[in-house]
Parts: sequence; structure tokens; C-alpha cells
Amino acid sequence: MTRNICLVIEYDGTRFSGWQKQSRDRKSRTIQEEIEQSGKKLFGKKIRLIGAGRTDTGVHAEAQVANFKVSSRLPLSNIKKGLNSYLPKDIAILSAEDASLDFHSRFNAKGKLYRYTILNQDTRSPLIDRYSSRVVYDLDINLMKSSARCFVGKKDFKSHQASDKKNRTSIRTIKRLDIVVNPPMIDIYVQADGFLYNMVRNIVGTLIEVGRGKISTKEVKKIIAKKDRRLAGPTAPAKGLCLVKVIY
Repeated sequence: MTRNICLVIEYDGTRFSGWQKQSRDRKSRTIQEEIEQSGKKLFGKKIRLIGAGRTDTGVHAEAQVANFKVSSRLPLSNIKKGLNSYLPKDIAILSAEDASLDFHSRFNAKGKLYRYTILNQDTRSPLIDRYSSRVVYDLDINLMKSSARCFVGKKDFKSHQASDKKNRTSIRTIKRLDIVVNPPMIDIYVQADGFLYNMVRNIVGTLIEVGRGKISTKEVKKIIAKKDRRLAGPTAPAKGLCLVKVIY
């Protein structure tokens, strides 16, 4: 009996080289590989895990979604507990459910929600350092919020795309970009139908420059229109980024 198991996964990406298994570099630890190895121990056979998205090195997830097919009658509760028993402490299976055989975690996804966390103070915080990026400069939140609206909608985000080996369209639709402030923390939420390589981190880098007074809201509009990565802000560090939700 073939089953399609859908997992919701939480992980701290600090010690991993991203989600995707690295076939050429066996020394690199990845989330996908750790779960596949746990699946092999649990089921006694290899599983092929399909993730909803490929988070980069150091990026975290509250609710990554992945699926795999397996011939097993093992109850879902045992699958969840069994996988967790073999996984390292920085990866946890939050849920395991039976999905239809044609369900594909990546192709069926309609969008994703990411959160980028900024610690806006001059002193480091050992408790949250792994999950935030510290900005020591004073930031004008009103200017950042005003510029954030420039990114919402269907646009060509080539100016906020890192170099990519694949030739793909750079047009995406951002449905929301909210900035939530709880001093000294600043959370930037970005929801879109899809994301380009380093897109969120590049947008955050641009918004930080806006907050510092280095880039104006008018210039943000020009940066997007000119589709030139060199004009946008720097790429924000990976550790501040977290995949919050995959939308179906």
C-alpha cells in the first residue's frame, strides 16, 4: 500500500547547509538529508523527501512542508514519533498526515510567508542572536513602511534577485509586506506567490538602507524599475530569516 505522507517541519538552520541535499559535498549537513536518513532507519528503506521550498544555509523554518511516498502501514503517530526519535534536536516533525497520492508539496503550494527579524540595538543579545540580525543604526520605521508599499503587487524583482544558475522569470507577486515593531525588535513579514534566490534578504537589505536614510522611497521605485541588482541594498544575513508558513 503506497502512501503519500505530508510533514510539517520546524528547524533551526544554524548548523545546516540549507534544506537541499548536497550530492557533491558529503560533509555538508542539510535538513532534507537528515530527515531522509531518519526515514531510512524508521522504514528500513530509502525515502525521497520533496520540500515546499529550498531554504538557504542558516535560514530557519517554523512550518516547512514536505512529502514522501512509502509503502507502510505504520500509524501516523508512530511515523511522527519515529522520525523525531532519529532526528537531531534542531529539527522536529510537528505533524505527519496522509495526503492524496498526487499531492506535491512544492508544485501545489500557492505561496509562502517569510519573516525577517532585526534586533535594532547597539548591544548583542546572546539569547536571540541565532534568529535575528543586529542593526546598530537608528532606523526610521515610517520611511521603511512607506517604502515597503513599493514592493507590493506583481512586479519584476530582478533588482532584488541574487545571481541564479537557472534561467527563470523574475516576475513575482508580493501580496503583503508588513513591518511590525516591538522595540528593540523589528519583524518584516513578506508573503508572495514565489520567491527568487535571496529575494527577501535583498528586499530587507534595501529597507534597512531606507531606514538609515541612505535610500529614499522615490529611489526604491526607481531601483525596482531599473531591474539592476547593483542599485539595491546589500543582502541581509541569513540567520534573521525564517519560513513561517507554506500556503496551499
